[in-house]
Amino acid sequence: MIANRIKLACLAFTMMLAGCSSPPSQWTQPPMAVPFQPTIQQQIQLARIDQLLRRDDLDGNTLAQIYYERGLLHDSLGLRDLARLDFNQSLSLKPDQPDVFNILGVYFTQSAHFDAAYEAFDSTLELNIRHPFAQRNRGIALYYGGRYDLASEDLNAHYQQDINDPYRVIWLYLVELEVDEQQALDKLRQRYAAADKQDWGWHIVRLYLGEISEREFLGQITTESEDNEVLAERLTEAYFYMGKVYHHNKDYASALMLYKLALSGNVYEFVEHRFATLELSRLTAEARRETPMIPAEDEDS
Repeated sequence: MIANRIKLACLAFTMMLAGCSSPPSQWTQPPMAVPFQPTIQQQIQLARIDQLLRRDDLDGNTLAQIYYERGLLHDSLGLRDLARLDFNQSLSLKPDQPDVFNILGVYFTQSAHFDAAYEAFDSTLELNIRHPFAQRNRGIALYYGGRYDLASEDLNAHYQQDINDPYRVIWLYLVELEVDEQQALDKLRQRYAAADKQDWGWHIVRLYLGEISEREFLGQITTESEDNEVLAERLTEAYFYMGKVYHHNKDYASALMLYKLALSGNVYEFVEHRFATLELSRLTAEARRETPMIPAEDEDS
């Protein structure tokens, strides 16, 4: 019954995107890119690495680096279980690798193993206090783990390192949104005013602030993306962050479709793709909790 309700609501949202609702979402169809596919270069590189690993004259440090590089390749192709095996093998050969701990922390976050994620990011920062992504990733893990005060500390510190990075602003806003919606919006507006607004990602902030409509936002992406790669990347970001708004507002059907659209481009290396699957799991759990229990006599209907 719950599944049927979600299907019907999702169908309604599809009709809205197809132009059956009032502005601003009158779309013939949601803009989409051709999904990323494995390139010849990636496949050749994998074959070369496999050949290298057959050699018996490589020392531990060299093997650790090779496993790490193959793990990154597997990750870029969406083969995350194989990537995780490679990263663990690399770490077993050389335990002092902050980059490996960082990517494993992201994997733990994706699978909702938050304590393991915190430990992995702590290890990253112990090995390299200036690691460019570990503090942000730990902040995101704390956010998904519901520890908003600690998440805000990490993400605010990360934001202070570059106030012109829109994604630092966006993630900080998403955390603050869970605590005080109006205050979060006020701070978002202040940070937007203080930035140089050169990066494309500031259009996402403008959408959040209500300065542009969804239709204008998606229209800019489709007209300003110079090739399919840029289009796929921007749509991945756009649909994910749009989904976050609908999700926060408990419009689960709309969020469901947007998260699926965020996954559709196969932009595996973007955090927005990485966490879209986690968002789908959270959304499903929330929808089940908030849906009234089905009466016993209706279970077979």
